[in-house]
Amino acid sequence: MAQVNFLQDRALDAIVLGRAGVDLYAREANTDIADITGFDKYVGGSAANIAVAINKLGAKVGFISCVADDSFGRYVQGYLEKQGINLDGMMIDSSGSRTSVAFTEMKPSDCDVLIYRNNASDLMLKTEQIDPEYIKKSKTLIVTGTALSASPSREATLLAMQYARSVGTVVVLDVDYRPKTWRTDVDASIYYGIAANLSDIVIGNREEFDMMETVVAPGNTDDGQTAQRFLTGNSQIVIIKAGELGSRVYCKDGHQFEQGIYRVEAKKPFGSGDSFAGALIWTLTHGGTLEQGVSNGSAAAAINVSGTSCTEAMPTKEELESFIARFEQASR
Repeated sequence: MAQVNFLQDRALDAIVLGRAGVDLYAREANTDIADITGFDKYVGGSAANIAVAINKLGAKVGFISCVADDSFGRYVQGYLEKQGINLDGMMIDSSGSRTSVAFTEMKPSDCDVLIYRNNASDLMLKTEQIDPEYIKKSKTLIVTGTALSASPSREATLLAMQYARSVGTVVVLDVDYRPKTWRTDVDASIYYGIAANLSDIVIGNREEFDMMETVVAPGNTDDGQTAQRFLTGNSQIVIIKAGELGSRVYCKDGHQFEQGIYRVEAKKPFGSGDSFAGALIWTLTHGGTLEQGVSNGSAAAAINVSGTSCTEAMPTKEELESFIARFEQASR
């Protein structure tokens, strides 16, 4: 594998930085928002999803974020604490910001998701709230890109990544690009470029890499060229996801491979990327190969989209291994 060294003398396997909020999932499947009669409440948000994914597989996980000083904020905190996730990096904001809320349809495709992020609490995270000693306790720091979309969270996120690099904590960037949270793709590409250069591993889909190449290579669709562009800095591994086409993995040492998907009946399109990242990082921090990590990530993604939530549909180690074994048995 490319030169990514996970230090083993750390109390935490991973710390995830970014958005934690409330997800309200439609109770009726294949129903438009206008006709839905009720929603089920879960903790969500890309960073929270990844943290839960790694935690459910049996790893020790910490979290850096900010929630509002209100009942939704307390709900998010309580759920994560109950899962056993370390919240030493969780901040509470009393300025009037609000914990992010998402309303979703439950459809396998053409699925509408309404996210309410006006004055979102997770974007209130400040540089003075980033503790280098906390980051030093972890093998990895996983940053979800929405945290870069506004100040003061943007500066806090970049500072956390710099701290991680200085103490040997592996930095992972999950692009998690939400166009509506940015003024333009050019603005986004500037800050994502800075973050990618601070990262050892960069994970995104083709559309997200298109955004990151808005200035330097507009119109490029060649995954190999994209990977080489992002492997010139600190990045050792670039993973480009392509939905039903699987994913392509590129390493700085020249190694590259492709991974297909585990085909299932999907109930929703969201949550797969977070589950993928969680299983990948869990595998790598526990001594697995990159190939094993990407395969586990693809399987975890399939399990998640066949469920009816994000956090609660993240597989345990036993569920993941059983799922993969069934697929291997069926393919013989």
